[in-house]
Amino acid sequence: MVGLLIVSHSGKIAEGIKELADQVTQQQVPVAAAGGTSDGRLGTSVDLIRSAADGLVAAGSESIFVLVDLGSAVISAEMALEDFTHPYRLSDAPLVEGAIMAAVEASVGSALERIAEVAEQTKDLRKVHR
Repeated sequence: MVGLLIVSHSGKIAEGIKELADQVTQQQVPVAAAGGTSDGRLGTSVDLIRSAADGLVAAGSESIFVLVDLGSAVISAEMALEDFTHPYRLSDAPLVEGAIMAAVEASVGSALERIAEVAEQTKDLRKVHR
């Protein structure tokens, strides 16, 4: 199974997106939130990201789909996963929409590449139709 790792500069944002993903999948997909710094400030933490990734593996994830909020979160995620031994994919998808679509796709047992494809298609998702 593919697990989802939500990386945000805000712990509240990461936890909120995790809550949404858990709800739409009825907690059938392992989802971890790594938001903020280790002392609770805004920012990112390589240690928190790695710990969350390791936790997903411990929960049975064979691979991990990583969604980030801002560019510096990419750098932190790359550093955290530099020697990670399981397959993972760092996504350029919008954080909220991408996470929800990734969670739904993962819940039906799709492979990592398919989950990435579906999540990244949310870049073109229209929210307001006029």
